[in-house]
Amino acid sequence: MGAALWILALGLMPSLLSLWLLRRREAQIQARFRQAIDFTPRVRTQRSEPTPLHSDRYYLEGVGYLVGDISCRYNARSGYIRCAVNPEGPCEGCRYYEPR
Repeated sequence: MGAALWILALGLMPSLLSLWLLRRREAQIQARFRQAIDFTPRVRTQRSEPTPLHSDRYYLEGVGYLVGDISCRYNARSGYIRCAVNPEGPCEGCRYYEPR
């Protein structure tokens, strides 16, 4: 009975040693991450409204910035592109303009 316990303990020893070394290494890595975060300079940036990219860009309350004629069926309702048909614009004189 005593020999069986020694064999079992001896068989489990490599996996227990490996687990202990793994946990120790993870703790070292976490400590290095915390140290790197502590010494990283923090830069504060002020949030500002995006600058207009297009002359026909406007702000609509509750929606945000939009480009182009919102009444057009193909308008993307985006602050960056007008529509899939004529993304560069302008909306005036566009042959694909379709009012809603």
